[in-house]
Amino acid sequence: MARIAVIVGSTRDGSFNRALGTLAVRALEAHGAIVTDVDLSAFDLPLYSAALEANGFPPDAVRLKELFAAQQGLLFVSPEYNGSVSPLLKNAIDWASRPTGDESLVALTAYRGKASAVMSASISPFGGLRGLMHLRQILSTVQTLVIPEQVLVPAAHAAFDESGKLKEALPASLVDATAARLVAVAKAIG
Repeated sequence: MARIAVIVGSTRDGSFNRALGTLAVRALEAHGAIVTDVDLSAFDLPLYSAALEANGFPPDAVRLKELFAAQQGLLFVSPEYNGSVSPLLKNAIDWASRPTGDESLVALTAYRGKASAVMSASISPFGGLRGLMHLRQILSTVQTLVIPEQVLVPAAHAAFDESGKLKEALPASLVDATAARLVAVAKAIG
């Protein structure tokens, strides 16, 4: 069984990306993954800076990094902020990328050798595509293997029904296909 964390880059009440993340958790579990649903609001992560890091690594940054390191796969669900990823998600990725203990500057123990996948829900007609392009670049830089499958949910304000499911068959099928591929790749490389 693959261990996979789902990390949603939004903590807003009624977040469309949280709804998408919930669907991803269910799909991953249906494909046999052991899933950790990461709530970033449960981590006290100050805005990353080298000066802050030099004065002591925040305990919650260590906890987040250890959580990521224990996984075989990481699924990131990000809203699109001005054509990029949410600051909340970028900050979490940055803290978990930093070396701790006697690690080298490029150890990347939270990421290296893991499979990752990306999803986004946006009120725009592009479904968060611009932000996911940046997220793919970031995840590749920290040495994850980003699978080609992805999920984009355009017009997210009208995309979910009252039970939290996607109304349209295409994005719903992509959630399942992306989950299945992430589980398979995580097992294969992990």
